Amino acid sequence: MINSLVKPKRLYQEVGLKLYEELRKGRYQIGDRLPPERDIAEQLGVSRTLLREALIMLELMEVVEVRKGSGVYLLKQPTSIKSTDRFEESLDKDDVGPFEMMQARQLLESHVAEFAATQATKKDILKMRDALELEKQSIDTADENHVADKLFHLAIAEATQNSVLVDLVETLWERRENSPMWKQLHSHIIDQAYRKKWLIDHENILLAIQQKKPDVARMAMWRHLENVKDTLMLLSEHQDPNFDGYLFSTNPVQLPINE
Repeated sequence: MINSLVKPKRLYQEVGLKLYEELRKGRYQIGDRLPPERDIAEQLGVSRTLLREALIMLELMEVVEVRKGSGVYLLKQPTSIKSTDRFEESLDKDDVGPFEMMQARQLLESHVAEFAATQATKKDILKMRDALELEKQSIDTADENHVADKLFHLAIAEATQNSVLVDLVETLWERRENSPMWKQLHSHIIDQAYRKKWLIDHENILLAIQQKKPDVARMAMWRHLENVKDTLMLLSEHQDPNFDGYLFSTNPVQLPINE
């Protein structure tokens, strides 16, 4: 039973604690490979994205090791939760799971783009274009920073002429930049080809805002952030390439009704 003194703040931490408790029972030895994500998710009754976040947390704690194209391995034998200071410290962090963060952005920024399409000025459009040009240069030079990506999304928020919305979007980006969970997820992503697909998504969003089509802008942003989430799941996949993990749900956010 999970120690009553430990109070997880996030869902992924609750799942991480459950998995930690299972590992503490001694069923696996150091160096053993854990069951596939599908089996663990079904055992714990959680979605795939939530389990992936829990595994990232345990990886940060150096309890497990994620090997690309192979699986998850037990790195050290867990001890009791009460005596594990590092576990306590992990639960105290105000970090969020990367996929939970993506859902929040999807819900917020799709409507921000919709509103921006009704408010954007010529100056706003030019600012978005400049951000996309910077993004293209970054991709061409294989620069791995995502400054241009952030500038584009902030330019859309600024186009709403609403400072509160700008603050909300900027806060989510700052949380991403300062998130150990997000950084750990990206440490497993080597292929940067996905950035070209996201650039096309950005161009579609800009076109909708420029043409002052709110519904189209909302759906373009919605699809873009859904694509980001799916891409992150795919590129951070650690199972064998033949693993049939995609036969079970990633628990996606449903599309708005009036597409």
